[in-house]
Order: sequence, then structure tokens, then C-alpha cells
Amino acid sequence: MAIPEGVKQQIENKLREYCSNRIPEHASDMVKLDFKIKGNSITLFEMRPAFDKTNEWVDIVIAQFRHNPENSFWTLYCADRNSKWNRYIDTDPTEDFDKLLKEVEKDPTGIFWG
Repeated sequence: MAIPEGVKQQIENKLREYCSNRIPEHASDMVKLDFKIKGNSITLFEMRPAFDKTNEWVDIVIAQFRHNPENSFWTLYCADRNSKWNRYIDTDPTEDFDKLLKEVEKDPTGIFWG
């Protein structure tokens, strides 16, 4: 089940602002930050030029937020080295999307930003 339209719009606005503020202007030709929404999941990812093909960009997943339509809770996921999603166990599911985004930004374990 997809994220309710009103909630989706709010989250898109927050993530657009977050992505535009996270990367400094002087680095925008080396790294970009964006997100994709599919069903009840939102994936935050970086884009960087491919090592040997500077006109191609490579996506690097950062975090995934999954919405549970039954209780309106969000759960945070992190990717392992094989890009398999695992629940991030240091934060409980919550109705507060901002709390999870702050956890990604803070990154106390180094799992999101390295």
C-alpha cells in the first residue's frame, strides 16, 4: 500500500530541502543527493560520477524509510555491503519521520555516511 498522498507530499518537501542543503554548492558537480519513492518506501541515495566514465553517475544507497499504513509508523533501514536492506536497530519505528531523518544525519554508528 502506498504512502497517503498528504503524508507523501510533506515528506517530499522535507527531503527536497534536506537534499539541497546537505551538499555544498561547490561540490555539486562531484556529488548529488536525491530520493526515490516506491510504494511505501523512500530511498535516500547519493549520486557520484562513475570512476572511469565521468559522464555517467552511480547511485549509492544511504538509507530507506518504510511506512506502515496500518499504524502510520516509519521504520529506518540501512544497507549492508551487498545493498541488502536491514532494519536499523538503534531507533524504534515512529510516527515522527523527522526523528529518523535526524538519526541518518547524526549517523552515530557510521552506517549511513561512513
